[in-house]
Amino acid sequence: MKVLDATGLLCPLPVLRTQKALQGMAAGDVIDVLATDTASVNEFPAFCEQTGHELLEWEQAGDQFRFRLRKA
Repeated sequence: MKVLDATGLLCPLPVLRTQKALQGMAAGDVIDVLATDTASVNEFPAFCEQTGHELLEWEQAGDQFRFRLRKA
């Protein structure tokens, strides 16, 4: 599993960096994205809905969010 650290970045950068990271991955691969921008909570579900990737889960720990996605 790949981990992308997008902490400290403001939207849309976490989603854009995720999109770029997913381009180098095979279908079915999983990536964890770490982010601190609260807008990410809305951006990642919308991104997955638009692109067909699967948002497996997300959680918040303090001021950090973790999004787990499976590439379509």
